[in-house]
Amino acid sequence: MPKRILSLLLTLLFGGLPMNSAQDSPNDIALIVYNVGAALIQEQRSLTLDEGINSVTLGDIAATIDPSSVMFKSLSDPAGTAVLEQSYRHNALDAYALLAPYVRKNVEITIADGVRFSGELLSLRDDQAILRMGPTEIVYISRYDIRGLTLPAPALDINPGPELRLLLRSESAGEQDVELSYLAGGMNWTADYHVILEADESALDLKGMVTLSNHSGRGYQNAALKLVAGEVSRIETEGEEFAQERMMAMSADAGIGGGGAVEQRDLSEYKLYAIARPISIADRDRKQIEFVSGAGIAANITYVFDSSPAFRGYYSPIDYIEGRGVTRAEVRTRLAFSTGGASGLGADLPAGRVRVYQADVDGAILLVGEDVVSHSPQGEDVMLDLGAAFDLTGERVQTDFSFVSRRVARESFEIKLRNRKADESANIIVPERLYRWRDWQITESSAPFVKVDNASIEFEIAVAPGAEESLTYTVEYSFPEEE
Repeated sequence: MPKRILSLLLTLLFGGLPMNSAQDSPNDIALIVYNVGAALIQEQRSLTLDEGINSVTLGDIAATIDPSSVMFKSLSDPAGTAVLEQSYRHNALDAYALLAPYVRKNVEITIADGVRFSGELLSLRDDQAILRMGPTEIVYISRYDIRGLTLPAPALDINPGPELRLLLRSESAGEQDVELSYLAGGMNWTADYHVILEADESALDLKGMVTLSNHSGRGYQNAALKLVAGEVSRIETEGEEFAQERMMAMSADAGIGGGGAVEQRDLSEYKLYAIARPISIADRDRKQIEFVSGAGIAANITYVFDSSPAFRGYYSPIDYIEGRGVTRAEVRTRLAFSTGGASGLGADLPAGRVRVYQADVDGAILLVGEDVVSHSPQGEDVMLDLGAAFDLTGERVQTDFSFVSRRVARESFEIKLRNRKADESANIIVPERLYRWRDWQITESSAPFVKVDNASIEFEIAVAPGAEESLTYTVEYSFPEEE
């Protein structure tokens, strides 16, 4: 881009443009961030107002602001200061925004290859600037090709960034401290957990990090960060890209690490957690903050072989023979622990991703599994799927299906479990879903079972190193009489 064009463009954007009214940068900022892309921003500013009507322009606000959510009040003179009008200007500094005030005026446009076009700007339409070069020459220039502009005169209302414009009435002149609050999109957080599983798999260490990301169009310096636990209902309106039906946030409790770095408080039916120290985060930045930790948390590894058909509800009897051959499935590894105080953690865990590591014989920490935990209040059990067990296999086969009587069917299964570990036994849980009809009973079983609910049972089979165990059972279904 030629220096002359660049210089003029910079002057237009940043050079000495008068504001409608004095403004100060925000201070005492508080961020209340929800984990579905929205935040409540609260800040204090100082304004110098005249007695009577004042036009105030506030910059340095989030580009993703919801203008309908703006709340403004004077802290110095709340009774004597009133908002008469408020409006929002996005002020996007792209080529279209810069050219918009100059329709029907002469401009000069430089495109990507350095070629310049001068003439009357007829219109901006369909991502194109339409320029009249002469009486019989019209040029269509794509907005994506524009690299420089020469404009006939600076526009007084072009400012770098979004603005709030307020029309205030003040009963007295002087400086006032005011408070501004609004909802904005582009702020988000997620919970990430790092778990170190001990060699004997009986305990683990856990560290939880809040990952805070900012795509709101502005940065925040020394802000008080707060996060709210619970489901906050919101109404999504057309055009609010950042509005969400649900806003959930993190929670933590007595097990929160960092020496009192997080304070828990009640807020209506929700939990509010405040980070004790100020947080600074730039636009398009991501920052992690530790919020929970625990060591020596009691843990348990289990294995699950699940090849039973899915249960979708008892809508009608399945009273016909289904051909079922041998079904092979993975034996999954599950890691279980409690969030309660007795386990060694004593903390709420917000929903997030969990990475589980374990030390190798040489001390190197290796990733052994990754899963997602749902929101788990203190005292709840957490079950993580770490993946398929390499040395454990299983297969399931239907060995019989017959009718004992006209409305009673009998079905039998055999499940084989193999342990290829050299020196470690394995307890394998086998869930079975009795999906044909609600009236069922187990008539034969080679191993004890637990009735989990009205449609499923569960076995637990111990398999010695290098051994194979066979589980068999028979179930009878009583179907209703046909109407």
